[in-house]
Amino acid sequence: MSSRRRRSIFDLIDEYFDEWEEWFERFGERLVERPSWNQKTCAVEPLRDIMVTPTEVIVTVDLPYTEESTVHVKVLDEDTLEISAKMKRKIRLEELGITHYKGEFQTFHCQTRIPVPVQMDKMAVRFKKGILEVRIPRKHEYTIPME
Repeated sequence: MSSRRRRSIFDLIDEYFDEWEEWFERFGERLVERPSWNQKTCAVEPLRDIMVTPTEVIVTVDLPYTEESTVHVKVLDEDTLEISAKMKRKIRLEELGITHYKGEFQTFHCQTRIPVPVQMDKMAVRFKKGILEVRIPRKHEYTIPME
């Protein structure tokens, strides 16, 4: 007969909360709601979508009222893009029906993390009718352990 010690309910609860805290630290930044504009820099965060396919990652960013010559896509590190663009005219928050804040913005700015390994040096950028499309090929590096 084995003499295994049973864990108390308090130990199980502590483990549960430790796991919950670890999960929240990893994913909590995405859950916290924050405004999509910055009054100091007069910038608004554009709508964007990241689609991961087996061969590439496609980042689509909505940049209405912008000139193609003002759109800048910058690689910050191996998994982060910075996108900025200047608008043709300033937009006031009151025009959008936001009355509880005052201010205006004239640029778009966002930083986007790519969730899978990609080859940033082979990035292709296309801007058409206010939609920016960034296509980045995926890295397919597999290591097979040798015994």
